[in-house]
Amino acid sequence: MIDLTGLDTRPAQTWGALRLVPLVRREPIEDLRLHAKVYGDEASMVYLPDKTVYTAYVPHAFVASWSDDGTPAAAYGTQLGRPLEHMCIRTRRRMARRVDKGRLRFLPLHLAVEGFLALHFGGPVVAWEEWSRQALAHGLSSRAEDAYIGAEVSGLEDALKVFEIYPGQCGLLLYAGDALASAFVVPHPEDYRALHPTLVRDMYGELIYDYALFYPVRDFPAVIDESVVSSLGDLRAEAVRAERDWAGFHDSVMAADLLRAPAQVEEVYRLGRFTLSRFLPAFERKSENHIGETITDVDGRLAYLKTFRLSEAQVRRGHLLSTLAGHDWSLPAAAATLRISAAALGLRLERAGFGHLLRQDVLDGYRKALSERSRRTRRGGAPSPPA
Repeated sequence: MIDLTGLDTRPAQTWGALRLVPLVRREPIEDLRLHAKVYGDEASMVYLPDKTVYTAYVPHAFVASWSDDGTPAAAYGTQLGRPLEHMCIRTRRRMARRVDKGRLRFLPLHLAVEGFLALHFGGPVVAWEEWSRQALAHGLSSRAEDAYIGAEVSGLEDALKVFEIYPGQCGLLLYAGDALASAFVVPHPEDYRALHPTLVRDMYGELIYDYALFYPVRDFPAVIDESVVSSLGDLRAEAVRAERDWAGFHDSVMAADLLRAPAQVEEVYRLGRFTLSRFLPAFERKSENHIGETITDVDGRLAYLKTFRLSEAQVRRGHLLSTLAGHDWSLPAAAATLRISAAALGLRLERAGFGHLLRQDVLDGYRKALSERSRRTRRGGAPSPPA
């Protein structure tokens, strides 16, 4: 599971529909440091292992610096570049690339999104008759997902400007309308101060964009028991208790879904005693599902975390693909698990954007079968058996 041991929750700050919950480290990590490099208005092309091409706008990248012997490593600091006057192309060999000894460049959240886009990318593993030639030959070619840059999330830029950074702060949990949007953790307080502004250039899901526009945050007032307060010491003790109660409520209720064990974890790169990994959720319907990336040490201590909350539509697509893959891409077997007919599953795949994977005559047959079943039902007759 995602373990936030060593990180303490501090009282939240709110701005409009946004709630910002700071995370403070008891002991900073000295031998792993992060800094940001801004690329400006560039496009980036990354060649994936299967020779397909992933193209994305790259607003910034993180550079991790570490030392093998455990001695402190100084941060390089944030570098701000002027926007380029023309469009240029940079070719990246990998999502995570070693730039020199003791330094690794990786794109924040792009590792995680790449893992989601590559979910069962090979397509059907058995040549069932329902699948098209394209599906069998090329798999889930040309996957695409939508996201909003932080500058488009209502109030986020202003919230980051007025946000009070706590002493020792190494992370932040961002909520929109009290829906957890993203988690961000770094090794050292100096890293957080340098990287705090980059949150406005991160990616956020459709749900977070909508919630920031339409849903207010709830009020969690601190309640002081006046009957036990007779001095400044008593008042201070009550304030500490209220802060502790808030942290317990937040960690056990508000952030509970984030802390569940990811369904899939993939190791991406080793940085000395640290490991860069990405994870995928179980794609459970009507619950929070986060993709993300982590850096942990040999003891499993969390040094870096960045997450992206999937929208309901993205969860449905992940759920469909995982169910199909779990049944060797057999439509009848997957449909039985979902308790629907194969025809209904086929049309559900089409609505999810995967209709091109099925043969056109098969899709047409599914539509005809469901239409005939619907007419029988309206006439009061017995519905047709599942296809």
